[in-house]
Amino acid sequence: MEDRSDLYDVYTTNAPHPWEDPQHQCLEDQDNVECLRRKIKYYFMNPCEKYHARGRKPWKLILQIIKIAIITIQLVSFGLSNQMVVTFKAENLMTFKHLFLKDYADGGMDSYAVYRQADVYDHIDYIIIQYGHLHNITVGNHAYEKKGDFYTPLSVCQDFYRNGTIFPGNDTFEIDAHVETECFAVYPMYNPSLQETLPHFELHFKRMLSVKVTFVLKAINLQTVRHRELPDCYDFTVIITFNNQAHSGRIKVDLENDVDINECRDWKVAGASARNIYLTVLFDCLIIITCITSLALCTRSVINGIQLQLAYTLYSQNRCGQKVPWSDRLEFVNGWYILIIASDILTIVGSILKIAIQSKVLTNYDLCSIFLGIGTMFVWTGVIRYMGYFRKYNILILTLRAAFPNVIRFICCAGIIYLSYCLCGWVVLGPYHEKFQTLNTVSECLFSLINGDDMYPTFKNMKQKSSLVWVFSRVYLYSFVSLFIYMILSLFITIITDTYDTIKQQQLSGIPTSELHKFMSVCKDLPNSGMYRLEENSCFLNCCVTRCRKHQETHQERLTSEA
Repeated sequence: MEDRSDLYDVYTTNAPHPWEDPQHQCLEDQDNVECLRRKIKYYFMNPCEKYHARGRKPWKLILQIIKIAIITIQLVSFGLSNQMVVTFKAENLMTFKHLFLKDYADGGMDSYAVYRQADVYDHIDYIIIQYGHLHNITVGNHAYEKKGDFYTPLSVCQDFYRNGTIFPGNDTFEIDAHVETECFAVYPMYNPSLQETLPHFELHFKRMLSVKVTFVLKAINLQTVRHRELPDCYDFTVIITFNNQAHSGRIKVDLENDVDINECRDWKVAGASARNIYLTVLFDCLIIITCITSLALCTRSVINGIQLQLAYTLYSQNRCGQKVPWSDRLEFVNGWYILIIASDILTIVGSILKIAIQSKVLTNYDLCSIFLGIGTMFVWTGVIRYMGYFRKYNILILTLRAAFPNVIRFICCAGIIYLSYCLCGWVVLGPYHEKFQTLNTVSECLFSLINGDDMYPTFKNMKQKSSLVWVFSRVYLYSFVSLFIYMILSLFITIITDTYDTIKQQQLSGIPTSELHKFMSVCKDLPNSGMYRLEENSCFLNCCVTRCRKHQETHQERLTSEA
């Protein structure tokens, strides 16, 4: 439950409460009942009210503000470093396409293919020649991988069916489905042509599935030096695939790039010191200490809330004979503290990974960015909690919380219909529309249609090769758009607006909406009344002492009467 000041308005009504009537008194002492109310009311106060009530400074609020600032600085710094890594990878991939793919043009990877046997040989020969003369043609700091005293060779591997006799003219064929692989090695700077290196190399086009040309290149990312960071050494495993699995007469050519980031073995940077690196590590350690402190404070608050929830539950069940509903029990579990705890754990793990990356022990930038990114997102989302202290902003938080269960149930029902459309569109329209070729693209296309995006191209790009499928596509798309935009989306908005109106009426009426709120509203002590300046556990301690004394007196009276 989020802290909000409107929960502490005094509930004014002429109807007596069960706990106000002496005949319905639940606890043995009215003071203990008031103490329980006061402790629960204090738990739900905002930091300013707690300061006026007991004079305690809002350490958690101050700590969260500091944490937001330093975590944001950390994320921006790491984001700039990660951006340089991603840019270096992307630019090297583009470089390899221009270096090793014959007649390659930017943006033409989807249509890059060969159609003649001579073209396949020419493209493979072009790759080998470019690889052999890499030092003379590249403008980057690329080099061959070297193991010991020898360079790692380029490998040409051909996958093909073991045996096959195919006669399309007679509609007959005989094929052995077992796949064999034949590989050849080509060392750099030696015999840089296909005919000289592999004079007996032959492609079995009738049986060929694919040809893969694989080699490893090394490079160093020097742009990090300008940002006072140590450069990383990269291993690029380049895989060029000639895909002939369809045997359609069109062999698609694709270039993939697997990247491994390693620590440079021997380095020396003139004009720079390691002081900035040490300061960055110290800053990350400060963030870890701050998050651990925040984690401890929020965990303590969650434990206090659970203890109060147990005390209130025992009071209602044992003394009043009432069963506390789960909605009132969950009021004591502060979801904002849970969110902050999750953000602290993610930030601590991300900071440890960041320190390891700065020290060149690890090189997994993606995993570190996920932890730091989600942790920072949760921290900034937690700022909404403090906005909820204002009545005008609090209604948004209350509406989101109240509508959340109904929204989840509604999404589950709508998701079943959505999934059925995805499966149907993938099976029927996949062969005729590029946006329906995979389940992932189908889901993205339908979600875009729900939001009114990309509607006309989706209708237009449907290939009219089959009139039956074309008619089905129109019925499919029109029914989906009508169902989800005009009905399901409207019902979804109605759930939110109805919840908003309900919360707004409750705030205007000022009447407590649950038994817990009614129980707290009886306490009329203001935060600055001085009634809250008691020891934290004095009320329950006095209660336990009083009951123990009464129990002992009763026991003594029984012993005396028996004697």
